[in-house]
Amino acid sequence: MTRRGAGPRSIASRLVDSLTENRWIGLAGLAIALLAPFVNATPYAISVMTSAAIFVMLAAGLNIVVGYCGLLDLGYAAFFAVGAYTSGVLSTRFDLPLVATLPAVLVATVIAGVVIGAPTLRLRSDYLAIVTLGFGEIIRITVTNLDVTGGPSGIYGIPGLAGDRISFYYLTVLVVAVAVVGAARLGRSRLGRAWRFVREDEDAAEAMGVHTYKVKMAAYIAGAIWGGLAGVLFAAHLSAIAPSSFTFLQSALVLMAVVLGGMGSIRGVVIGAVIISLLPELLRDLADYRFVAFGVLLIIVMLVRPQGLWPARAREAARSTAPREAVR
Repeated sequence: MTRRGAGPRSIASRLVDSLTENRWIGLAGLAIALLAPFVNATPYAISVMTSAAIFVMLAAGLNIVVGYCGLLDLGYAAFFAVGAYTSGVLSTRFDLPLVATLPAVLVATVIAGVVIGAPTLRLRSDYLAIVTLGFGEIIRITVTNLDVTGGPSGIYGIPGLAGDRISFYYLTVLVVAVAVVGAARLGRSRLGRAWRFVREDEDAAEAMGVHTYKVKMAAYIAGAIWGGLAGVLFAAHLSAIAPSSFTFLQSALVLMAVVLGGMGSIRGVVIGAVIISLLPELLRDLADYRFVAFGVLLIIVMLVRPQGLWPARAREAARSTAPREAVR
């Protein structure tokens, strides 16, 4: 028997729901990432896998803003750029190791989150999206026209975080794993429940005593920190950064990964990020047609699974309806 007004659930939906109950899925994904270099350890493969891991961290950070709190951010690459340029400038100008720049990166990303979020988070829906898009472009244009950031040429000679490519890959995977687990823990915390309640009905949340502005600001700052730390990994990976790496397209791809995987579902976001980052490389044999094939496959997936490949569990959504327990 199905509920009145609801159609029968598909086999794929029941399979996904059963898999989400298995807590070993995350460990299995981590094991696959750690064992991947034993399958293919060519420089190209390691570079692609490292980029995919960094992209996963970006998606996990944007999921806090979009998936948990429901804030449509089209300029997320701004925080990615702030982290990369802060670490790049400090490491090259003052001959500092990248690890020593992390405190400055955290401070810079928090300040960027406050500066960008303070005047914009009182807006909603389309207006918020347009303003965040504008701030993302402001950051990109600013670093393009400053001498300290290298202008259009960017910054070169950024030191690495590990001795070789494989060591750096494993370091990146471990950092990203910690970031993903941290994002998942935030989503299950009292603050995370407040985020979900704001996402479902901001007016009702305000009426029930949730300080929606502070809650949204917390989500924005958390997302900024994740994006800034991903920027440090990106700078260490390529040893060079330029404004062309932080365009609107980068923000759009990260948002696509969140939507494709399932907004609010950390497992889904990880899967969506891996697909978005690796699929164009797997289709490279199609030459100029690979992006056409990439777009067609994404459209098919979104038509078949409009809620995402791995949507958030129903009981997690139900928890968001407990505002009194979430924030007092």
